[in-house]
Amino acid sequence: MNAYLPNNTWPLSMVVAILAFATITGYFVAQMPSLRVSRWTAWSMVVYGVILAEQTTGQQPAGFRMLAIIAVLLLTMKVVVTTEVYHANKGKLTFWQWLSFACLWVGMRPAIFRNVPGPPRTEVGAYMWRGFKNIAIGIFLALSARYLWLAFTDGPTTIRRILPTILLLPGISLILHFGIFNLLTAWWRWMGAQCDTIFREPLQSISLVEFWGRRWNLAFSEMTTLAVHRPLRGTWGHTTATLMSFTFSGLLHELAISLPVRAGFGGPMLYFLVHGIGMSLETRWSTLSTLIQRHPHLGRLWTFLWIVLPLPILFHRPFLAGCVWPLVGLDY
Repeated sequence: MNAYLPNNTWPLSMVVAILAFATITGYFVAQMPSLRVSRWTAWSMVVYGVILAEQTTGQQPAGFRMLAIIAVLLLTMKVVVTTEVYHANKGKLTFWQWLSFACLWVGMRPAIFRNVPGPPRTEVGAYMWRGFKNIAIGIFLALSARYLWLAFTDGPTTIRRILPTILLLPGISLILHFGIFNLLTAWWRWMGAQCDTIFREPLQSISLVEFWGRRWNLAFSEMTTLAVHRPLRGTWGHTTATLMSFTFSGLLHELAISLPVRAGFGGPMLYFLVHGIGMSLETRWSTLSTLIQRHPHLGRLWTFLWIVLPLPILFHRPFLAGCVWPLVGLDY
């Protein structure tokens, strides 16, 4: 876990200061009367915020750098999407509602916090159960990954790396994406927010369109829709706007995955460009679209292969070594 601990308190203090400044400033930036000025200011906050976070944590361990960059990126992108929502006349948040949305929720729809605090919503207990259950399964997989690493001390290096990683990556996802995020959903539903789970049974997807648009990380799809796709669609058309959205997704993953370890650049971008092409194939090739709709089992296989086979270029070795393996004490 040393990969996630700063060498001293100074960089941590600076990151907290950046986040605090962005939170307070972002509340007012989104309400600027001019969409053009508000939009450019919000995007400038993203760019300069990431630069400051990267420079501030330049000499820190990769895990801490990753958390700092992601936190600043997530917060400043909330300013961008809130700007778009406000100027579409879809309602505004009070300052305390904005703080709740910006700092304590991972989704990208500010409107769901307009009724917070409010009467509790349904399924709070179900989300809590799902969250704790997935955290328990994720911990089991993470511990199993460490056990395999210790058990294969004298095994081939490649096998010793691959087998624990196959367990560790889904373990982390279950703990965070399907565990902690579901607990957050339960909390905010109890507080009256109209929020739902961010990850909706992705293994049931029969197409890339369904996987990326309706099941996997809806916060990310909401963000790219509001910040990139919708502003560009009217001028450049749906197909180009979709490809630009995936290019933007690739860029964000470069910042979150490659930049913290300062290696592996290009892999995450290629992964998302490939998926942008795959989605274009599904929407433009009617024969393929009909086939996967009529035969869901083929659609699930199609989607699974597209997601899993290129994963090594997304989660490249420098990232695994710097940010993933240290979580359970794997030292390669």
